[in-house]
Amino acid sequence: MSRIGYKPIEIPAGVEIKFNDGLVEVKGPKGNLSQKVGSGFNIKIEDKELVVERPSDSKNDRSLHGLYRTLVYNMVVGVTEGYKKQLEIVGTGYRAQKQGNKLNLSLGHSHPILLEDPEGILTEVPNERTIVVSGIDKQLVGDYTAKIRGFRPPEPYKGKGVKYSDEYVRRKVGKTGK
Repeated sequence: MSRIGYKPIEIPAGVEIKFNDGLVEVKGPKGNLSQKVGSGFNIKIEDKELVVERPSDSKNDRSLHGLYRTLVYNMVVGVTEGYKKQLEIVGTGYRAQKQGNKLNLSLGHSHPILLEDPEGILTEVPNERTIVVSGIDKQLVGDYTAKIRGFRPPEPYKGKGVKYSDEYVRRKVGKTGK
């Protein structure tokens, strides 16, 4: 039984939600988002609260109930507050620079890595060891930060690489000589 699916979503002031033919559209002060919802699922809006209703108690519908509720909730939070993830770069000579809408990464490869910001994503480089990725779509922000981290994930011996700011890198002891 999905308990999350039954939880109502409060609609903040300035947010407009439309639902028709399985498509949820959320408009807010930061932008617009839309998400397809499975057939049969219904969204009721009453008294500044939104409730996702499932069509039946089948196993598939029960498993998707909480998912669709969370996706709609993430859209509401995204258009009001937005999402932000921070990456840290650890290692000698590793650095990041912002050039217009491109991110230039020097991560110990034989060449610099140039990444163009996807539409709807904003990257900031407050210093050469920190990257801040922000946007209204939680999935896009997470995908882009994972892509950046994937070029040089942190290694366990010296901790070098690109890591999330709240990530703990478990360190290993190196070889011992005689």
